[in-house]
Amino acid sequence: MIGSPLTTLLLLLIAHLAGDFLLQSAAWVRDKNARRQRSRALYLHAGVHGGLAWLVFMFSQSLATASLGAAFIAVTHLVIDAFKSHAPAERIRYFVADQALHVAVLIITWAWLVGDGAWLSHAVAWLLHPQTLLVALAYLIVMRPFSILIALIMRRWSHGVDNSGTLADAGARIGMLERFLVLTFVLADQLVPIGFLLAAKSVLRFGDLREDRDRKLTEYVLLGTMLSFSLTLTLGILIAHWYAAL
Repeated sequence: MIGSPLTTLLLLLIAHLAGDFLLQSAAWVRDKNARRQRSRALYLHAGVHGGLAWLVFMFSQSLATASLGAAFIAVTHLVIDAFKSHAPAERIRYFVADQALHVAVLIITWAWLVGDGAWLSHAVAWLLHPQTLLVALAYLIVMRPFSILIALIMRRWSHGVDNSGTLADAGARIGMLERFLVLTFVLADQLVPIGFLLAAKSVLRFGDLREDRDRKLTEYVLLGTMLSFSLTLTLGILIAHWYAAL
């Protein structure tokens, strides 16, 4: 018997990952995308998830309860995947939405059959705690708002830069990712990795200086990088001090 309800939830999540990414072959995925709700693989895949959920529930629940929970998970997984089969397979938004729905179903089923209700009040209290909201605010700021601010500051130099041959919007995406990492390192009080991150990007960009035509682009990118790092470091330090004071 499993003593902790949280253990059951974690096992359900592990079972979901195993069912979706380890126990589902590429042939099943192709068959589901091609034949959609008529696909035999779709029903086999849902059955695998139901079976795994049943095994997890049997550690802590009665046969009837475990069977009910497993059936609910299998049916909802079938419905979600049937809808997903109509969406473009290469779109990341559909993949994220699909996984989010599956996880939501697992949490709802777990709360219904295993949870005692106290977890919900604890979760709400944690989400609404000023420290949690402060960290969420910081991550939101370093994404699009900082991207727009940096673009406005860099506009005076952008006209003379030839960025042909670069990936569309790659610079903005790289900037968001680096600011996410820098803020995470600052909040975790780990400043050394920030130096490695900055050094790695600088070395990568200075390698282009062998070509004179890339010199302006390299200087432009490095200027944007320093601005991005400086803004994020400043915000991160302020948030860290504010967080500690709460």
